[in-house]
Amino acid sequence: MNSLIENLKKLHTTEMGAVRVKRNLQLDIPDVVQWCKTQILDKNARFEQIGKNWYITVDGQKITVNAHSYTIITAHLEK
Repeated sequence: MNSLIENLKKLHTTEMGAVRVKRNLQLDIPDVVQWCKTQILDKNARFEQIGKNWYITVDGQKITVNAHSYTIITAHLEK
């Protein structure tokens, strides 16, 4: 198990981070953090830690999370 899943309760984002995730993925959801937790726990999620960030890829979307603070930075559709 990786440290992101072990520390999932620490996952959070900023107001601007939530706006970025919603805009980039065209989501209309009330709770970005809960949505990201669900994606991270998806059995098909793939994890890669590069430098200071985790990159979680699932269902054609890539979520970026700071590996030290567990802050959701952004998310994008995979190219």
